[in-house]
Amino acid sequence: MRKAESERGAVAVEFALILPILVALLLGIMEFGLAYNAQITVTGAAREGARAMAVENNPDAARRAARAAAAALDPALADGQIAISPAACAAGRTATVVITYELDSVTGFFGPGVKLTGKAAMRCGG
Repeated sequence: MRKAESERGAVAVEFALILPILVALLLGIMEFGLAYNAQITVTGAAREGARAMAVENNPDAARRAARAAAAALDPALADGQIAISPAACAAGRTATVVITYELDSVTGFFGPGVKLTGKAAMRCGG
């Protein structure tokens, strides 16, 4: 059975209508995956920084531990993005590390980027 002459090119038109939706879906999945990975990395870095502060009672060591745990981030974490409180960790108190990270959008399709925050707390004294 032959197609009617009026249906010629219908598949190309349908593909052209669906293609932008499929591309947007693919880009959205990619952006979400990268943002989720960065969020997990930032949270893990905060946890490592809090553990180092609780055990070693040294803010510099805590910052080094947080930066080492977030080595996969690009651009890398800076000291200004890592907030540690309290400055000295006494036994029985809680060390808190908060990391804020600005993740740039890879495609720019959904906006300029997103601000991620990772927070961790551990009791001082090992």
